[in-house]
Amino acid sequence: MAKSDQSDGDNASENAMTAQLPHYAQSLGIKVSEFEDGLPVLTVEFGPMVEGRPGAFHGGATSGLLENAGYAALRAVLIAEDRDPQLKPINITVQFLSAGKNKPTFAKGRITRLGRRNANVSVEAWQDDRSRPIATAIMNILMADRTE
Repeated sequence: MAKSDQSDGDNASENAMTAQLPHYAQSLGIKVSEFEDGLPVLTVEFGPMVEGRPGAFHGGATSGLLENAGYAALRAVLIAEDRDPQLKPINITVQFLSAGKNKPTFAKGRITRLGRRNANVSVEAWQDDRSRPIATAIMNILMADRTE
């Protein structure tokens, strides 16, 4: 996926968002590659940390990419609304559509419902062609008030 022309400010935003990803995401090599419509697009390069059977992404790595893309999209929207709730998964359903090959994989979440206490997020992961996702996820997330 080719990046559009971006300013240093956009790259700084991507680097800052990547640094905020959980340690699990960072250990897999997941990074923010760009922002589209204010939402982060995450990417992971193929390598030993994400390989399952030879030449294919491990299902757990694919699920991890989807989950992190969903949470990153939700956090981006909540930050824009000046909200900082604790996010707790209610349910995450992953559908594997085709095997991920030994090439970069991208994922982007989309908020389908954002309430005061619950959020629904759909996520797609793709490789070469965004119109042919390799996996999708539906996430139901509880947004709890933080206790001081």
